[in-house]
Amino acid sequence: MAQTAGVGMLVRLWKFINRTWRRLATGLCFAIFGIGGVILSLTALPALKLISAGNEELRQARARRLVQLTFRWFIGVMKWTGVFNFDFKAVEQLKQVKGQVIIANHPCLIDVVALISFVPNPDCVVKSHLWKNPFMKGVIKSTGYLSNEDPDELVKDCQESLEQGCNLIIFPEGTRTTPGEMIRFQRGAAHLALRTKAKVTALWVNCSPVTLIKNEMWYQAPKEKPTLSVHYLKEIDTQAYRDEEKLSIAARHLTRDLQNFYEKVLEDDRQSENRDQAVDYRVAGS
Repeated sequence: MAQTAGVGMLVRLWKFINRTWRRLATGLCFAIFGIGGVILSLTALPALKLISAGNEELRQARARRLVQLTFRWFIGVMKWTGVFNFDFKAVEQLKQVKGQVIIANHPCLIDVVALISFVPNPDCVVKSHLWKNPFMKGVIKSTGYLSNEDPDELVKDCQESLEQGCNLIIFPEGTRTTPGEMIRFQRGAAHLALRTKAKVTALWVNCSPVTLIKNEMWYQAPKEKPTLSVHYLKEIDTQAYRDEEKLSIAARHLTRDLQNFYEKVLEDDRQSENRDQAVDYRVAGS
């Protein structure tokens, strides 16, 4: 009995140490991310402007590639420090994707960093307030990521980006998912896909256990190390929706169908997690 109690105490101590370390490491990673953005803005990104000899398209392409590699390195840092595990199952299916609207649910703060790190030729729509962020505004301006401040100008910019072969990353929810609530899509992503006549590739992002959610501070680390996984769902041709007379009605129908599809994926995912927990419980009690 004493031996069992001693083992239990050691397990609890180890979990406490592990969680404390992940809290500290999360703060370290966010510091690296912010400081790294400033360093890139002051060094490498201006240097790209010089070596691109006035070719703005080449400079922007090089800047985006540099940011992608930096984000990939940052994902590696988070994994190495033990903050996260990552499982990007969608990588293989996305290798040949070109000029498409990439949509995904948005459960976690680092979703966009994860997607940019492996989506080919990534472009994204950035909230206008981030253009004023002292840590990120230099990176955003250098890469030419798109601002959502002017809706009419945004459609034109998205069209040009897609025609250049970029893949446009959009979170239709517009903000991070609230755990336990149903997914609610806004119509912006559907409008963009229809007006640009682009195909849509649907991805599913899962973070288990949940962390870095809306209204949660960075230091509120979960008891167990989380895993962020990204799954390929399907490609959606928007032609059938574009055949409808009014764009507003077509966008409403497309948004409804996308939301229903993601709600079904979410429900299947929850049932799968419940089955896994039940199996773990039975194994632990056997």
